[in-house]
Amino acid sequence: MVDSSTVETASVLASVTGPAATLILNRPASINALDHEMATVMEQHLRAWETDDSVSTVIIAGAGERGLCAGGDIVAIHADAKALSERGDAAPATDREAAACGSAIFWADEYRLNDYIASYPKPYVALMDGIVMGGGVGISAHGNTRIVTDRTRLAMPEVGIGFVPDVGGTFLLARVPDELGTYLALTTSALSGADAVALGLADHYIPSDALDDFRAALAVSSVDDAVAAHAQTPPASTLLAQAEWIREAFAHDTVGEIVAACRAVGSAEAAKTADKIESKSPTALAVALRSLRAAKDDATLADSLRTEYRVALRALLHPDLAEGIRAQVIDKDRTPSWTPATIDAVEAATVDAFFAPLPADLELRI
Repeated sequence: MVDSSTVETASVLASVTGPAATLILNRPASINALDHEMATVMEQHLRAWETDDSVSTVIIAGAGERGLCAGGDIVAIHADAKALSERGDAAPATDREAAACGSAIFWADEYRLNDYIASYPKPYVALMDGIVMGGGVGISAHGNTRIVTDRTRLAMPEVGIGFVPDVGGTFLLARVPDELGTYLALTTSALSGADAVALGLADHYIPSDALDDFRAALAVSSVDDAVAAHAQTPPASTLLAQAEWIREAFAHDTVGEIVAACRAVGSAEAAKTADKIESKSPTALAVALRSLRAAKDDATLADSLRTEYRVALRALLHPDLAEGIRAQVIDKDRTPSWTPATIDAVEAATVDAFFAPLPADLELRI
C-alpha cells in the first residue's frame, strides 16, 4: 500500500489521490532530465502500485513549465564517453570497460524500465506536455495512454550528439508509416502534439490549459471517462502533409542516397532537410538508419532494446559522442568535429562493429 501523502526525493515526487497515483519528475531546471536515481525510484513506485488494489491509474508528469523530460543526463554521459574514447589506439577501451561505467549501468536499468512500462497492467497515463525528448520518450511513448498537448515538442535528437535513438526509440520509429520515423531519426526534427497523434506516437490530444482538470478527473473517474470529457480532435498534422516526398526519399538504404533523394525533390523544405541531415554525426546517422531497418523485424520491444544497448556501449567508445555533447551542451559552440567528417567516409566495418554481439555476460537481460 502506497501512502497517500506526498513522498519527496531529490528528483521525483510520488503521491496518491483517490485511485490515481502520480509520479512527477522533479528537476525543472534541467527540464526533468532523467538520471539513474530517477529511473530506479520510478520503477520502485510502479511495482508497488501494480499490486496495490487501491490504485487503478498511474500518471506520469513533469515539474515546471518547460516539459515532461528533455532526455537523459548527457553531462554525465559526456564524462564517460570522453574518458573512454580518448584512450587512443595504443590501448583502446573495451566493451567490458564501457559496460562498467555509470552511463551503461543507467542505460541497462532505464531500458528495462522502458520494457516494463510497455507491459504495465494498469492505465499508465503519460502527460507529454512541452518538451519530450530521448529518455522522456522512453518513459511516455511506450505507455498505454499517451496524452499530448498544444505545447508538445517530441523528438529523438540523438544523432545530433553522435548517439543513436535508444530507449526503444528504434522500435517506435520503425513502425511509423511512410518512412516518417526514419525522417525523425535522421533529422532530429520535433513533432507537435498533432503530429504525434497522426503518426501513432500518442493517443489523445488535450489542450495544455485543460491538463489540471483532466488530472482532477482521473482522481474521481475512469481513464476512459476522463479522456472522453477532455480530449479534443487535434489540428491537422503539418508533417503528415509532407508524407509523399518523405516516403520516397527516405526509403533508400544508405544515408547518402537519402540526402541525394531529398535534394532531387527540388523543394526548399527538402533541401533544408538534406542540409540538416548533413550537419549530424555521419557515423551516428549510418548506425541509426541500420538500427531502424533492423528494428522493423523485431518481434518485441525487448529485442530492439537489446540491440540498442549494444549500440549504446559502442557509441561510448566512439569519439563522436563526446564531441557531439561537447559542441551542443558543454562548450555550446555548435561546431562539432565529426570522425569521419562526411557521410560517404563512414566505413561499413565501422557500422558493423556497433551491432556485433557482446560477451554473453554483458548482453542486456530483459
